[in-house]
Amino acid sequence: MIIPGSDWERRMAALWDASEDFHPRDFLSKVEELAGELPPGHAIAEFELGSANDSIGREAQAEAHYRRALAAGLSGTRRRQAAIQLASTLRNLGRAEESIAILVAEREARSDDLDDAVTAFLALALTEVGRDREAAALALGALSRHLPRYNRSLSNYAEALTRADERPWK
Repeated sequence: MIIPGSDWERRMAALWDASEDFHPRDFLSKVEELAGELPPGHAIAEFELGSANDSIGREAQAEAHYRRALAAGLSGTRRRQAAIQLASTLRNLGRAEESIAILVAEREARSDDLDDAVTAFLALALTEVGRDREAAALALGALSRHLPRYNRSLSNYAEALTRADERPWK
């Protein structure tokens, strides 16, 4: 796989940093132009195009780009970001069960600094299918790792939410 050079990466990062300075269509056009510097179907170009479409509310187009990026062998952090973003897009398109499947697989597959993002988007998808207690438990469990105090208590309460017969806070 061809990997864009640091200049390309710098220009793409700068474009994202300035994304709010552009009209959505203009931003997408600039991402398309920069992605066009890579070979057609390039995994990173497809990911960036998916992200840009997603950011301007074009979920159906974003889904297609994310799927092509993953099929083309997207790797590293961008691969996990694509999985999270695809799952979020699917939830927005009314396909929460597909979203859940992707995010559950991500939670089981690896661990990195995006773990809590995976969990947060999984919690959102779970609420879409009426699994609110499980969603709250996941969100609170993830939050518990970041608190300056009460970590163990909140983690235990989060776990108890998934057991309907146990209420440790009563």
